[in-house]
Amino acid sequence: MSATTISDKALSAQDVPDGNQLSVSFRLLLGLYAIIPLCLLLQLFDGWFWQGFLQHNLPSSPKQFLLFQIIFGTPHIVASSILLVSNTEYLKFYKLKLILMTVAIITAFGVGSLFIPYKALYVTVAAWTVYHVLKQQLGVGRGLYRLPDWVFYLLLWLSVTAGLFVYIGIFLKNSLDVQQLEFIKLVSGSLCVGLICSALLCERYVTTQSGRCFLWSNVLLVLSTFYLFVQQYYFLAILVPRLVHDATAYIFYVVHDYNKHHRQPQNSMYRYAARCHLPVFIVLPLCSFALAFVLESYGDSAVNAVTEFFFGMEINKAITLGVLGYLALMHYYTEAFTWKQGSPYRRFIAFSK
Repeated sequence: MSATTISDKALSAQDVPDGNQLSVSFRLLLGLYAIIPLCLLLQLFDGWFWQGFLQHNLPSSPKQFLLFQIIFGTPHIVASSILLVSNTEYLKFYKLKLILMTVAIITAFGVGSLFIPYKALYVTVAAWTVYHVLKQQLGVGRGLYRLPDWVFYLLLWLSVTAGLFVYIGIFLKNSLDVQQLEFIKLVSGSLCVGLICSALLCERYVTTQSGRCFLWSNVLLVLSTFYLFVQQYYFLAILVPRLVHDATAYIFYVVHDYNKHHRQPQNSMYRYAARCHLPVFIVLPLCSFALAFVLESYGDSAVNAVTEFFFGMEINKAITLGVLGYLALMHYYTEAFTWKQGSPYRRFIAFSK
């Protein structure tokens, strides 16, 4: 789900035919931000009572936990892909865009990797990742705080730029010297101060209490990530935006699929699920988590076994880097337009406070 998705018409139902349909609750989405005070309390308790046990024992990045990748990150990317390809009308509708983007990805990250420095590609993907995550969250709230475009994009770009420096500081810290790391902290801290000041100045445009809550929740999302980064709780710093982002996306996916398939399954996946008496709510999460587990845990070894048997060679990280990397980039791209006002997806989405 992308942040370009929610416009000023966000509170209106799209094409949902009856009162038995689900709606996306802004109150539920706002509740996801409870992870922020929870992680801050964990950090404080760790310093006060646990002698830094969490800081010393948590990995420097959630990606170092296979379990974390199976729960966060990969499943919602897989779910997005399943939602797209399992509904043939969506696949046909966006076919040209998908083909062109696939060519672009192969060119940029396949051929381009032979000429473009690794760090340049890494920072490019990092910037796209941070933009995708924060654009989603600010865009979802936009339906409530209804900010003018210039205010929305001011807050967005301050958030994205600060988030990008924090991302680089966490994931490239081993290749940075002390001065570079301090520079990153200074720049990201300054951007966070600018974000606070901008939010205070622009809050007057928000007319509802729920809108103000969403606005400041998104500001705190960035600030808490920066604070946890500075305190060297890297795992928690990544966990905060990752959980909020992934859970928000799944809420949209499940609501969409329930509204589309609960009365009459529209594709083979849901027809098979109906024969197995599986509730519509769990079909997409179950399939995406199971597929993410298989791909993350066994994908590379399975491909290597096949290529070793037939060709006497191994392909390093063919699944976890190649396939899942491709799906992630396609996810960032497609989510920017598949949930926009007027898209086929939005026919099955309604909103409630």
